Amino acid sequence: MGSRTTVLLWRAGLAVALVCGIGLLPWLTRTDPARTVLKARSAERDPSPEVLAAIRDQLGLGEGPLRLLGQWFGGLWRGDAGRSWISGAEVMPAVTQALSVSLLLMAAALAVAVVTAGLVCARTLSGRGRRGGSGSAVLAALPEFLTASVLATVVGVQLGWLPALGWYGPRWTVLPALALGLPAGAVLGRLLDDLLPGALAEPWALSAAARGLPRRGIARQAVRRCLPGLLPNLGLFVVGLTGGSVAVEQIFDIPGLGRTTLQAALAQDLPVLQAGTLALVLLAAGCAGTARLAARWLIGPALRDGALPSLRRPSPPGRDGVRFFGYGGVLLGVVALGLPRDPLALNTVERLQPPSWKHPFGTDALGRDMLARVAHGALDTLLLAVGIGAVALVAGVLLGLLPRLSGPLVDTVNAMPPVLCALLVTAVVGSGSATPAIAVSVVAWAPLATHTSALLRQERAAPHVTAARGLGAGRRHLLRYELLPAVIPPVTRHALLRLPGLALALASLAFLGLGAQPPSPEWGLLLAENQPYAERAPWAVLAPAAVLGLLGALAVSAGGGVRWLRRRAVATQPHLRRAELVVAE
Repeated sequence: MGSRTTVLLWRAGLAVALVCGIGLLPWLTRTDPARTVLKARSAERDPSPEVLAAIRDQLGLGEGPLRLLGQWFGGLWRGDAGRSWISGAEVMPAVTQALSVSLLLMAAALAVAVVTAGLVCARTLSGRGRRGGSGSAVLAALPEFLTASVLATVVGVQLGWLPALGWYGPRWTVLPALALGLPAGAVLGRLLDDLLPGALAEPWALSAAARGLPRRGIARQAVRRCLPGLLPNLGLFVVGLTGGSVAVEQIFDIPGLGRTTLQAALAQDLPVLQAGTLALVLLAAGCAGTARLAARWLIGPALRDGALPSLRRPSPPGRDGVRFFGYGGVLLGVVALGLPRDPLALNTVERLQPPSWKHPFGTDALGRDMLARVAHGALDTLLLAVGIGAVALVAGVLLGLLPRLSGPLVDTVNAMPPVLCALLVTAVVGSGSATPAIAVSVVAWAPLATHTSALLRQERAAPHVTAARGLGAGRRHLLRYELLPAVIPPVTRHALLRLPGLALALASLAFLGLGAQPPSPEWGLLLAENQPYAERAPWAVLAPAAVLGLLGALAVSAGGGVRWLRRRAVATQPHLRRAELVVAE
């Protein structure tokens, strides 16, 4: 009971610190909130000292930050989140309406994600072949804002099948749900596909197959067996789909919580920003608690009794090495061909030219060579994404070993979309090339820590760990020889799978104008600059998008190298080979 109370206090303290930090934002920055509010209300009005003083008195800024925070927290007990500094309207009805819109969009996107994940795992579940190739990784690497733009332009405008703007009924949810759900479902499908072979090789599955039970029933139970390890990450996706869909809401003109929070942050409308952030924090805590309860219900007493079989299995040899060198060779070839070219050379005579021998990727709206811009942008984007991914992997594994510390921290961090983190970083330290890296690094470790904690929870209940503990193995021995060898390979593959997502997050921030600035050839900025010309010159958008997809395929094939290293370790180290034999029995 004491540990639960400590965790609850830690969770509540983090949430209060987050909301207070946002509330103190005007006093942490070098900008005058009264001047910002005046500009939002009336850009033509002269910001004289008298006018600014009147706005400070009206908003209560002259009373100091602590008193303002105290009044805001006091109003929450009465269901009153204050009034907007910009419009003067009550905050709570607006935030509640925005949350309801985001929850409906999240439910539709989650349905799309579940169907997509099922399609990714279809071959493994049916037993017709090896696990899915790199197509799902390419789908996971597609930028949400690019998918949304293509769907809105082609399906909504050109074909007229579905509405592309607004939020007026169920038909308006289809395109944004597809834009959000397809990449998320691809990631979830890859994570599930990584666990299914272990579940299908367990004794119950082999016995059921030998008795001639239907494959469909075995597949259903195998999915149920793997869900506990995925539910925490599924909770992260739920919150991410609710608060992190800012670009999609912007493109489709959806009045959701992510867009509302972003607009409030840009305008420094603190009452709206605080209420929106608090809603995201509460949603993150609720999803995390529900995921934990569902995981315990699915596992049952096996987790308590130490009788849960391990899902760790040696993977059969595949063609991942061939694919890795193939994709890597193509990516290196693109970079090598483009580096000698000048990415900043302007030639308006050749603007928006299609691909040719002179310009293999075509040109943009200013006549600049797209191959040169993609190649030069790859250096910054790839190196930065790999660096952030390595830091996130180390931090995620270390914090995942301490679930009581990292659990509430993950819930709080996950409630902060990278866009909002970038805005806070920009407000405190200013805009620059480091802003996206800091913002993405703040949240990149959370899914890996959650994955580590979930796998460790199940692995501790495995028979081989129970046997090793009964033979007198200490905590350090169990951690080094039993737990970490089972956890690090799948978490590393998870980190590799998220590598394109990191590049995508950096690209999304650049797309929203929070990262690199022109004339930088950063991939996100390339997509943002050329998106208005997607219908007229699709090659200007498809070139950076194709390289992002290639990065996704490369990351998945690199995961095969992790499996190969694991097989080599099992074959050459006796203690690991004995552990695998115990698991196999």
